[in-house]
Amino acid sequence: MRIGVITFPGTLDDVDAIRAVRYAGAEPVALWHGDHDLAGVDAVVVPGGFSYGDYLRAGAIASLAPIMTEVKAAAAGGMPVLGICNGFQILCEAGLLPGALVRNAGLHFLCRDQRLRVESTDTAWTGAATAGQEIVVPLKSGEGRFVADAETVARLEGEGRVVFRYLGGNPNGALADIAGVASADGRVVGLMPHPEHAIDPLTGPSDDGLVLFTSVLGAAVGS
Repeated sequence: MRIGVITFPGTLDDVDAIRAVRYAGAEPVALWHGDHDLAGVDAVVVPGGFSYGDYLRAGAIASLAPIMTEVKAAAAGGMPVLGICNGFQILCEAGLLPGALVRNAGLHFLCRDQRLRVESTDTAWTGAATAGQEIVVPLKSGEGRFVADAETVARLEGEGRVVFRYLGGNPNGALADIAGVASADGRVVGLMPHPEHAIDPLTGPSDDGLVLFTSVLGAAVGS
């Protein structure tokens, strides 16, 4: 399986995402923000960082990059897409996921190991996890507070599209402790914490994040 990892100007977690893809047993493919095709990949990771310096609004400029036109078309056809931190912001700005990410409550940048609960395994990126499983992965963001109108939150909860929820206290004021959500078909997932930094206990707090990358391999086999 070939998984593309996009680099925008300001992206800083693309190398870690490529490493996570390789750890999972897939072939990473580097994609550039100005590309007009996805090089035949089977899935895409939109990694974290500060695309375009987070000018205007985090993820807003990147959502208009040429490569995102291709990502949106591929997602409409069922290709799995994972957005991590800034990538989550980009997917929301692009309309691939509902809601928005705004400044943390308290306006502080957070950098900590964060407990999460896997709320849904009915997605391409969590199929290898168990429902209710607790994982520990790093969180590092200043604009990670998930917000949406009440109708949208009710729909996400009712349709089982809240994929990850914060445990041990809400770090940033996110609505309903939401750390990650999925598209209606479960193929597109975004989350604020960083699973790509938790794939080996030697370099992270755990290897809990690897399950997202192995899950998408299983989703490809099952599709």
